[in-house]
Amino acid sequence: YGFINTCLKSLVVEKYGEETWEKLRLQAGAQDSFLTFEVYKDEITMQLVDKACKMLGVPADMVLREFGEYFFEFCKRSGYDHMLRTLGGNLYEFIENLDALHSYLSLSYQAIFFLFVFPQEMNAPSFRVEKNEDGSMHLHYYSDRRGLCHIVPGIIGAAALDFFNIEISMEIVNQTEEEERTGKKEHIVFLVTQNPVFSYKERNKFSSSPQHLADSEKQIENQLNKEDLEKAKNTIRDRGSSVCPVKKSHWKTLRGIITLGKGKLLRGFVPVYPKSLWIDTKTFCNGLPFHMVFDKELRVKQAGVSIQKIVPGLQTMGICLDHYFSIVHPEVPFTISSIQKFINSQFVFQTRREMMPESWKKRPMLELRGQMIWMESLQCMLYLCSPLLRTLHELEERQMHIADIAPHDVTRDLILLNQQRLAEMELSNQLERKKEELRILSKHLEEEKKKTEALLYAMLPQHVANQLKEGKQVEAGEFKECTILFSDVVTFTNICAQCEPIQIVLMLNSMYLQFDRLTTVHDVYKVETIGDAYMVVGGVPVPVPTHAERVANFALGMIIAAKGVQNPVSGNPIQIRVGIHTGPVLAGVVGEKMPRYCLFGDTVNIASRMESHGVPSKIHLSSSAYQCLKYKNFEMTERGEIEVKGKGKMHTYFLIRNKTATENEIMGRP
Repeated sequence: YGFINTCLKSLVVEKYGEETWEKLRLQAGAQDSFLTFEVYKDEITMQLVDKACKMLGVPADMVLREFGEYFFEFCKRSGYDHMLRTLGGNLYEFIENLDALHSYLSLSYQAIFFLFVFPQEMNAPSFRVEKNEDGSMHLHYYSDRRGLCHIVPGIIGAAALDFFNIEISMEIVNQTEEEERTGKKEHIVFLVTQNPVFSYKERNKFSSSPQHLADSEKQIENQLNKEDLEKAKNTIRDRGSSVCPVKKSHWKTLRGIITLGKGKLLRGFVPVYPKSLWIDTKTFCNGLPFHMVFDKELRVKQAGVSIQKIVPGLQTMGICLDHYFSIVHPEVPFTISSIQKFINSQFVFQTRREMMPESWKKRPMLELRGQMIWMESLQCMLYLCSPLLRTLHELEERQMHIADIAPHDVTRDLILLNQQRLAEMELSNQLERKKEELRILSKHLEEEKKKTEALLYAMLPQHVANQLKEGKQVEAGEFKECTILFSDVVTFTNICAQCEPIQIVLMLNSMYLQFDRLTTVHDVYKVETIGDAYMVVGGVPVPVPTHAERVANFALGMIIAAKGVQNPVSGNPIQIRVGIHTGPVLAGVVGEKMPRYCLFGDTVNIASRMESHGVPSKIHLSSSAYQCLKYKNFEMTERGEIEVKGKGKMHTYFLIRNKTATENEIMGRP
């Protein structure tokens, strides 16, 4: 069930982080989340465990033991705490009743799948425990799933420490293919030894005084004796005052305690049995309508009236029980020795179709669930049971009624309560599915949001885009010094006149993709492209002292990149002109529909003039750009004075190369 895989995911996320879980599930080919009542293939869980071992470099037994410990805590957090605590007053009783807990859970889980999806067995492991004379125990673990036995020490150890305040050690003493049980593939026997857990002070005191434990036990016993005696005295005093207010002496009070018929107050309960059984056979068979008594040869000696009504063959005393029933749980051979071995387990019998009356053969077979009690004096086995019915639907399918079940049998209440609980669990299941759908939608929405933001950040600087998303007005900013670059394609007009439009688009796209990558390499901001013109700036929108060097390296990369783009007319590499100028600008967002981050000022005009007055395949620098690069390991040559439109005569330069950077570094190649 998804509950197991959800627990495994929670463990990995909590201990190793979300990223580790993501890698683990991708390697295992598993989904990201699991529905509690959904059935998943065992291979998914096994793959997750296997990949976790390899990824974390931890042996499988350690991973499974840690998972067992975490699974116990996960069950507690999931609302099973009180259910687990009430299984037994000590570890032996706790383990002994685990099968009963699985049987109870299977009622709900199987009923849900029967009603809403399809019949599905819970297929839980089984446990059998044996006490040893030295206080240790042998725990027998049976499972259809191989290789998961190391989970058991984790779960049992965590339960022992939490519920009973004892530390235990568990070691495998036997591991065999199961022969006795017909359905389970693995039979592991653990030796369980118990040690009490002391606090730090108790441990020190114990180590300093060997007699401390014995003395403390006597003190506790004496204290309990005093407390119980005092309670008993108070009870007698209260009863005495209400019935006969006569003052009694201390010894009379003690004698009163003994003669009240309360049994032993301090040292356990001793039952009292009547000399003869005060119930006749007819009343017994009517009062317990679903019981059976059989001997060592499985011959039926006695049966309740309701089971006789359903299986008329039982009215013939002495017939063999295994002719009419098969054992569904535990999966053992139908022999008295096997039943005695698993006598502490709940037994589920199912009627055999071929032995049922004709009217029953088209109905689902009846299952009985109950306990086995060995009667030594009679050398017979008593099977006290009830119909195993989960829902009203199952009751109707077998054409049975609530009245067929004894009034004292809680099965009547369980069917009705379970019907209500199933409706609640189906609602919970639907909510869980909706939650999962919402989670997936939310994940997709987040992915789309990231795409939208990436597109927005490609159009506007990130801090500007964030301000616009928040509905704030973006103030124009003045930058005292930045470096602006313009470029265009030489003879672009002639190329356009001689080519198809699609060829122009493909050429520009090929060139601009390389230029865009270079903006990331050299961390400059792409302002815009208009036709064949490409504009970038360094030092805007984030001021940096190396703005000129960044733009210069970007320009060198452009010249190299352009050599790889083919002129669709001549087939030769295209040529570009590049112009660079350094100076102050004003920057801000213009417009509401398709807003653009634009630069204003004379610096923009001069940079554009540097490009238009440039030379093909050359990088044209203004004197201010030259001054910024003069002592920065760049090789430059003087062009001299030229006439610039609208600016008169200007002294300009050409950028040749970066003296310290290789071509691969300029192009951002490894």
